Amino acid sequence: MNQQAIRILVVDDEPAIRRALRPPLVELGFQVAEVSRGEEALQTLRASAHDVVLLDVNMPGIGGIETLRRIRAFAPRLPVLMLTVRDEEEDKVEALELGADDYVTKPFSTRELLARIRAAVRRVRAPARAEDAPIEIGEIRLDPLKRSVTRRGENIRLTRKEFDILHCLMSRAGRVVTYAKLLTAVWGADCREEVEYLRTFVRQLRKKIEDDPSNPLYLLTDVYVGYRFADAQTVAEEGNAMTETLSHPEADGSTD
Repeated sequence: MNQQAIRILVVDDEPAIRRALRPPLVELGFQVAEVSRGEEALQTLRASAHDVVLLDVNMPGIGGIETLRRIRAFAPRLPVLMLTVRDEEEDKVEALELGADDYVTKPFSTRELLARIRAAVRRVRAPARAEDAPIEIGEIRLDPLKRSVTRRGENIRLTRKEFDILHCLMSRAGRVVTYAKLLTAVWGADCREEVEYLRTFVRQLRKKIEDDPSNPLYLLTDVYVGYRFADAQTVAEEGNAMTETLSHPEADGSTD
């Protein structure tokens, strides 16, 4: 991806956050614009093109959630990442339900933020995939037409609901799918609140697709919010890191 082509609009009323974000983004070749209120963000986005928006939830004026709602009215595909604090689970869920692409929790690391930015822009720029086309991420391959799932080429037997959950998540790889959205997609709107029921199915899925279900590589939990299936690049990077650790056990203090 050509980083210099990525134009970022930072929307945050805290000058310290904007000052902290600009230098590393500019150093990596991103083009950065910044505003302090949602009203200014809407004017800026209508006046000039941007590739991604970092949008704070809590701001004076119309606030981040309403700003997101209005952005989605005229820019439905523009990647928007919400900046939240740790105890704002309800805001995270509401933002995702309104179409936010992801969220980053304050305080955040620059590395995490850059990874989320790249992933969001990558999804938008990727060629459209036919709805029934097979999905392959890491060693997992799902074929919607055959309703089959394989890992390392070997068939995995899933129940109908397990398959539907996995298909919903893999078709949105890299994005958080809220509990309510996932339950609605698989069971219907009447089951939006049955989170414990969903967790049971996810635990069974992990036993079938993960090498270590207690430390999943693919099917990840966003606590109090929902689940996400790791995208292909994240899986590749994690796999490379694991290979490196196994090749050099002294790197993590292992003496075995």
